[in-house]
Amino acid sequence: MNIDGSSTVYPITLEMAERFKQAKPDSPAISVNFSGTGGGFEKFCAGETDISDASRPISPEEMAACKANGVEYIELPVAFDALTVVVNAENTWAEEITLAELQTLWQAEAEGEITRWSQIRADWPDEPITLYGPGEESGTFDYFTEVVVGEEGASRTDYTASEDDDELVQGVRSEVNALSYFGFAYYRDAEKSLKALAVDSGDGPVEPTGETLRSGEYQPLSRPLFIYVRADGLEENSALSSFVEYYLANARTVVDDVGYEPLPNEAYAIALDHLTERKVGSVFEGKAQFDLTIEQLLEKEAAF
Repeated sequence: MNIDGSSTVYPITLEMAERFKQAKPDSPAISVNFSGTGGGFEKFCAGETDISDASRPISPEEMAACKANGVEYIELPVAFDALTVVVNAENTWAEEITLAELQTLWQAEAEGEITRWSQIRADWPDEPITLYGPGEESGTFDYFTEVVVGEEGASRTDYTASEDDDELVQGVRSEVNALSYFGFAYYRDAEKSLKALAVDSGDGPVEPTGETLRSGEYQPLSRPLFIYVRADGLEENSALSSFVEYYLANARTVVDDVGYEPLPNEAYAIALDHLTERKVGSVFEGKAQFDLTIEQLLEKEAAF
C-alpha cells in the first residue's frame, strides 16, 4: 500500500498507519511519504499510489490527468487546519500581522525589495527578515498564495523553500529574524521555540486555535485536509479498504493527537457513506473554497 502527498497531512496518515499495523499486525506493509500535494497528485493520477494526502482539493489539471489515466477517486475530508504564520519565540516585536502586510511581504513584487522588518511595519526594527516557506509542489503554497497574494503560485522566490515542514520549523527556530507559514500541527509540536502570529483579515487579529477554527473566526487561513483514495484499489485490495475504514473510524482521536482540529462525528459518518457507496469525484469541482467553515464543509459533503 503506497501513500504520498501533502506534508501537512503526512503526520495524520503516518500515525494512522502505525496504529493500524499495531491493531492488525498481519496486514500488508504501508509506505507513507510526502512530496507535496501537487507531487502527490502527480503520482496518484499516474496510478503509482493508492492514497494521496492533500491540503487542498484536487485541481482541474489533476482531475484531467486522473481521467486520462482511468484513475477514479473518492475524496474524504479528514481534518481542519489553521494555516499558521510563525516567527521565532524570541521575536519581541511581532504579535499580529494583517493580510495586507502578508501580501506586501510575499507577493512576487517583493522579491529583492521587501527585505527588512521595518518595511512591513514602520515601528518594527530595521533588521533583515529571513523567510522560510513551502515549495511550489505544496498545497499549502497554493492555498496561501491564492488567499494572501490573490493568485495561486504568485510568490516571491527569494526564500528558503522546502516540502518538508520540519525543515521550515528548524529554520525559524534557528533564526530570530525568521518568518514562515505551515500547518498548525507543526507549530503545536514546536510551540516552545516558535510564536504564532494572530492574523487580522479586517475585523481585528485572530489567533489560530481550535476554538477559532470551530467558530469560523480564523479566516481565510483555515482549510480542510483530505485523503483521496483510488476507487478501483478498494475493489482489488481488501487491505486498502480496511485501512481507509480504520482511518475514518479513528480520525477524531488521531487528528486531535497529532494537533489538528477534528471534524464533527457527522462528517466522518458522511465520509464513510461516500466510501461505502464508492462516490467518486470531488465536491469542490476543481477549486478550493476560501472562508469555508466546518459547518459549510459538512453541508457540501452531505449534499454530494
